[in-house]
Amino acid sequence: MAERSFEHEVQKLKYSHGEIFRGEGILAVTKALLQSGVSYVSGYQGSPISHLMDVLNDAQGILGELGVHFEASGSEATAAAMLSASINYPLRGAVTWKSTVGTNVASDALSNVASSGVTGGAMVIVGEDYGEGSSIMQERTYAFAMKAQMWLLDPRPNLTSIVDMVEKGFQLSEASNTPIFYMMRIRSCHVTGEFIARDNVSPSYSNAKPVTPNREAEKIILPPNVYEQEREKIARRLPEAIEFIRKNKINEFFEGKFSQVGVIVPGGTYNTLIRALQRQGLSDVYGNSDIPIYVMNAVYPLVPDEIIKFCAEKTRVLLLEEGQPEYIEQGIHTILRRADVHTRLFGKDIMPMAGEYTGQVTLLGLARFLEQDSDGSIPIEMSSKEVSTLQSTLSDDDHNSLLTSLPPRPSGLCTGCPERPLFSAIKQVQSELGPFHISSDIGCHSFATLAPFNLGNTIMGYGLSLASSSGIRHSLPHKAISIMGDGGFWHNGLSSGVTSAVFNKHDGILIIIDNGYSAATGGQDIPSFVDPNTIVATTIDADSADRDDKQPIDEACRGAGVKWLRTVSTYSIEQMKNVLREALQSSEPGLKVIIAEGECMLNRQRRIKPLLKQSIAAGKRTLRARFYVDEDTCNGDHACIRLSGCPSLTIKENPDPLREDPITYIDNSCVGCGVCGSNAHSAVLCPSFVRVDLVFNPSVIDRVVCNLREKAVSLFSTNSAENQL
Repeated sequence: MAERSFEHEVQKLKYSHGEIFRGEGILAVTKALLQSGVSYVSGYQGSPISHLMDVLNDAQGILGELGVHFEASGSEATAAAMLSASINYPLRGAVTWKSTVGTNVASDALSNVASSGVTGGAMVIVGEDYGEGSSIMQERTYAFAMKAQMWLLDPRPNLTSIVDMVEKGFQLSEASNTPIFYMMRIRSCHVTGEFIARDNVSPSYSNAKPVTPNREAEKIILPPNVYEQEREKIARRLPEAIEFIRKNKINEFFEGKFSQVGVIVPGGTYNTLIRALQRQGLSDVYGNSDIPIYVMNAVYPLVPDEIIKFCAEKTRVLLLEEGQPEYIEQGIHTILRRADVHTRLFGKDIMPMAGEYTGQVTLLGLARFLEQDSDGSIPIEMSSKEVSTLQSTLSDDDHNSLLTSLPPRPSGLCTGCPERPLFSAIKQVQSELGPFHISSDIGCHSFATLAPFNLGNTIMGYGLSLASSSGIRHSLPHKAISIMGDGGFWHNGLSSGVTSAVFNKHDGILIIIDNGYSAATGGQDIPSFVDPNTIVATTIDADSADRDDKQPIDEACRGAGVKWLRTVSTYSIEQMKNVLREALQSSEPGLKVIIAEGECMLNRQRRIKPLLKQSIAAGKRTLRARFYVDEDTCNGDHACIRLSGCPSLTIKENPDPLREDPITYIDNSCVGCGVCGSNAHSAVLCPSFVRVDLVFNPSVIDRVVCNLREKAVSLFSTNSAENQL
């Protein structure tokens, strides 16, 4: 189940020549693919590009009418391998994933496609979220592009440029017989705007018009072909790519009246630069700059003629290149020095070596650059010293006070998350048996490494938790515990983890969280799924199993040779604790697999809330469970909060004037999963949690029972008061 539906927006993909297309960058990319005559599209979800897969999925009807093949891949490597269709045949294909982690997974297939070369255009649309908002290691796609010699486009973040670069990207790929990267930064993915649409183009070949099987032996990756392929990259493909970029004006020159200086900027950071220039009074909001700008929509390969032309008559040029090492800066230095151009190039000497070039960072670097003008011929509104003071309106004392007094806001599990009771159970078992070594995995379960659970020693690649415990398992007092989600299991965990562990007689424990979706990467469907749980959140439900060909995780594990396997609901904390104890204390050799079932609550709520509304609107009797805390029973220990960390649990003032400690309170975000109460009872902490069934459209019997209960409560309350007197 996707994060959101694009059912209505995808109708814009039918727009024909001359119509004004308005929408997000993600939609613009999809429209550009259809205008380019793409034959096949695939990918694997991941921020910030997840929605591209959602759009493609919702647009399958439109794709089918054009003859475009679309499928969701099980991993980035699977998607990349599809590009092999473009090696021998004039088929345009596009795949997409999150970079850089997705590119790492796909690297083997990409290197092979890049070495063989392509006949039809092949495009890899990577979602690049370098910067402080990213959830992954701070690396860039640029290094892989250089390594494999795949050209890298980084268009200006406006819809016209985004669409134009997709279409020219396919042409560049075909002109140089090389697959290309098309970078979509997070701002490009979500920028809104408009462009003039063109007609969609059906692919040259499809089911209706199949290709003739063609074999080109020289493209096979075997000696001596590989040596010729390497020579061809340098001798033919690179010069052809440079010539195409230059001839088709993929990179852009913007003139300015202060011609003695200039700025070189990758397309993706152009808007940030313009905003910085505007604040210095050197540009308007439309991008009319007083400082000349060279925009590299193609950041790899560099075009020497263009760089020399831009820099030759200037005394100083500033390069804005996010991240490290300074690949582009080194390349430009080489080009200028070999051409005997003495223009001074500023880059990492005045800009940060690492980190995102935000508006503030860019503004400060620009001020430092312009201050290099000794004669003051270029007026600026703010000096670098003045810009530095804009970083915070607070004094140092106030800033430090906030840092010490405000609590941190780390990432955490959603309300009602089925993974929360699992980690509560592990925490309780650990208190009995001593500390565990836990290998965590990429996904929501990685949040268990944070408070209040503080479980997990390492996080490696997607689906690699079991493999990562192999080196330490022989040196532990207890069996090593590995945790991965069902998305990670199908992505990589089955092959690299389970089969390897069985082969090597790994006597460890693998907990697979089977929540029915690849929740970590956008909530897309996976080969397996869980049946809807009878969670007390509501009596209204619908079968999430919309297909008959499910591939159960337990059968896959048994097929790989696993003998010890248990399936348990994550919401059954006591049962989960018992299974964990059994696995840890078992003398049976070999891998122990625990499948912890519990539907992703976020996706569950997306699924059942419309059903609830429909049921209530239709006048049907509808139940919804809520949990409350008995104020008279709660002693203010807050162990329930410490054990679960649910966002719906908070505190409020104690209503008893004789008690000072605040009591636990459950706010309206509660989804009625019951984990907080189960935790409390499981840990033998307190009996203060109360379940209440909210009845919508009550029946006659409900009303009669309610009246009887009210009378009974009133009667007992009266008698109790009289006895006290």
